[in-house]
Amino acid sequence: MSDNVLVDTRLDALPLRSKGKVRDVYELDGKLLIVTTDRISAFDVVLPTGIPDKGKVLNQLSLYWFERTRGIVPNHVIEGDFDRYPAMLAPFGDQLRLRSMLVKKLEPVAFECVVRGYLYGSGWKEYQKTGGVCGIPLPKGMSLADRFQEPLFTPSTKATAGHDLNVSEEAMSDALGADLTARLRETSLSLYRLGSAEAESKGIVIADTKFEFGLDPGSGDLFLIDEVMTPDSSRFWPRDSYRPGQDQPSFDKQFVREYLETLDWDKTPPGPELPPDVVAGTRDRYLEAYRLLTGRHDLDSPRRDRG
Repeated sequence: MSDNVLVDTRLDALPLRSKGKVRDVYELDGKLLIVTTDRISAFDVVLPTGIPDKGKVLNQLSLYWFERTRGIVPNHVIEGDFDRYPAMLAPFGDQLRLRSMLVKKLEPVAFECVVRGYLYGSGWKEYQKTGGVCGIPLPKGMSLADRFQEPLFTPSTKATAGHDLNVSEEAMSDALGADLTARLRETSLSLYRLGSAEAESKGIVIADTKFEFGLDPGSGDLFLIDEVMTPDSSRFWPRDSYRPGQDQPSFDKQFVREYLETLDWDKTPPGPELPPDVVAGTRDRYLEAYRLLTGRHDLDSPRRDRG
């Protein structure tokens, strides 16, 4: 299984634009080539152990949601099928097939658009202290993992290193202007409502998620970019086991975080190696989320999207 892990990409023919926690981005004739690796991070540290097929799951699931959400907002995808890529990329099929996409080059909006449907994680901790989340007051007496009457829009800064910082919608408006902030809020809430309803019908609760957007420098048009409603950008829970008032099992990398919490590790680099059972368990969770949401039996099967 380790032979199928891609932790670092090497595309010698292309200039490397950036290397993130999970994605490597290359320049290609005025476009960008995004390659989703099998790297996994926790507590803002990239771990030395990759998760087999993780990059393929994230890439294919994002392509699925990009297609499903076109009616709400256009996205940056030009091509996601390796067999239709420029011929110069043919020698790199082992690194690009199923785990990459060619996208428009846009100006990223300098905020992450977080939507929360449930009271959990840092939101739960803040609620216990202040009675609200990100400055938004909430009813008294809520329990862990309670569903909000309406989802909350809680933007954050985009940190190149370390933690993203929650900010108020007012601070976002001061930086971007009221009109763009309103567009981002309404678009994000519409995306979450569509995605969470579809996911719930397929057995997954999307407790919260983050969206990223880019602007066309010429037209000013807004595009959905990066990844969409994946186990890395979202908190996924099995619907059948959802119970308010307690911690929830998950399809995301919470499984890795929980293992790391058992170690004597100070959450600074370098991160520890993951044992085989944690690697296998994490891979299984990612693949199960992919299968439930897309209806595809495996990553290599033809794309026959349901719905």
